[in-house]
Amino acid sequence: MKTNLITRAGWQKLEDELKYLWKVKRPQVTQAVSEAAALGDRSENAEYKEGKRELRAIDRRLRFLTKRLDALKIVEYSPQQEGKVYFGAWVELENDQGDIVHYRIVGTDEIDTKNNYITIDSPMARALIGKQVDDEVRVNTPSGEKEWYINKIQYQPFV
Repeated sequence: MKTNLITRAGWQKLEDELKYLWKVKRPQVTQAVSEAAALGDRSENAEYKEGKRELRAIDRRLRFLTKRLDALKIVEYSPQQEGKVYFGAWVELENDQGDIVHYRIVGTDEIDTKNNYITIDSPMARALIGKQVDDEVRVNTPSGEKEWYINKIQYQPFV
């Protein structure tokens, strides 16, 4: 089951996508479809068929974003969170081999593996929630149990 939590930045990104699709992209595609339809026979009109297909895809995404934004709960930072890992935290972890990794705990709509954003529903995030600096964290992975130590916790990006 997906957790319906999101950071303010994540929510804003989804809202910006919704506005762009509704105010910019959909009118452009609708205009292109109208122009293609004016060319005549629609049964052999590739531009018309492609435009209609793109319009259906945009409408599906608009429906999804509208419903998803209504269901999401924005989690704001609170100073009481300092020193512990909660939703929205950036965490620096180190293992016994000295490997250091950085993760940010976010909602399922914000997962970004390139930037090491992990979902609150992941085993790693579940193990980290409520922990403090210097705590040991054990995470069950497909390759066995892994052990990490928390070096840093902050609610601003690592530099």
